[in-house]
Amino acid sequence: MISHKIPVGILGATGMVGQRYVQLLANHPWFTLTHLAASANSAGKPYREAIAGRSHLADNIPTAILELPVHAVEDITNAAKNCRLVFSAIELPNKTALQETENTYAVAGLAVVSNASAHRWTEDIPMLIPEINASHLNLITAQQKQRGWSGCIIVKPNCSLQSYLTPLYALEQAGYTLSDVVVTTLQAISGAGYPGVASLDILDNVVPYIGGEEEKTEQEPLKILGTMAENKILPRTGLTISAHCNRVPVIDGHLACVSIRFKDKKPTPDEIKNSWQLFRSLPQQLNLPSAPVQPIIYRTEDNRPQPRKDRDADKGMAVTVGRLRPCPVFDYKFVGLSHNTIRGAAGGGILNGELLVAQGFVK
Repeated sequence: MISHKIPVGILGATGMVGQRYVQLLANHPWFTLTHLAASANSAGKPYREAIAGRSHLADNIPTAILELPVHAVEDITNAAKNCRLVFSAIELPNKTALQETENTYAVAGLAVVSNASAHRWTEDIPMLIPEINASHLNLITAQQKQRGWSGCIIVKPNCSLQSYLTPLYALEQAGYTLSDVVVTTLQAISGAGYPGVASLDILDNVVPYIGGEEEKTEQEPLKILGTMAENKILPRTGLTISAHCNRVPVIDGHLACVSIRFKDKKPTPDEIKNSWQLFRSLPQQLNLPSAPVQPIIYRTEDNRPQPRKDRDADKGMAVTVGRLRPCPVFDYKFVGLSHNTIRGAAGGGILNGELLVAQGFVK
């Protein structure tokens, strides 16, 4: 697909998602990691020293990367010199400051693939799950023209919806229109970052509240499933999603219990399973390195999917579903699972970056 490796960087490289990016990019066939950036506290240190005491994945990181110097996130000159694309895992409490930081990288000519929520509702910035709305990348040309950028920004959605949205989209692609969805997520503690939830709060416990998660889980799918018009994305209409989001004592893997109602034509259980098992999309057609071979895996066992057994399916990039059965309130219900720090975070971001390359937006 490409004749040379593309130099890339990570913003927020010392956090949990940043470390997962480092791990997944260490031996990537298309990308070479040349730039690491973090807060001023880490700037000037080798990466090994910057993550000391908060290292989660260092055993799987090559020594050469551990010795790379960490730059300040504000050091955009070095970033522009060292790479063509940056994966943003920055954690800033101020939305405006985060938007301005990512905008500055795009002004400098870099493609920014962001995990942050700051730009998710910016009208001319795609919020991408490549299996669902790869066509939204066409917005980049208008984005660059309107803003005068030589670079671009695309964003990932929240990790909480990764475990159920692709299965829903696959059903609609098969010709069955959804009208109502109720989803209860059981979200792993790694989704809270590090140090995350205090042990005395989560051990022997379930926390039935995660700030902002229910709103994101209900609203972000509508932009992803939306249509492009007048250089912006118009959110999907006619679909209502209600979410309950809970933090549970699982390290990795977000589980979703989903009930669905169809608008008109109602499929049979076998038609639903076939829609999931046969679903393929652009990442598979392009053979992108991080794309799962089978995006949706259906498990027939009564007690699957389970985080410990299924979160790593197909490089941690597949969505595993199971327990499809009739729903006495809606039409059907099922359980979905995805790996929140791989599919839902760094791995999904890298897949977005690969799509940018395959579509010619990064060279």
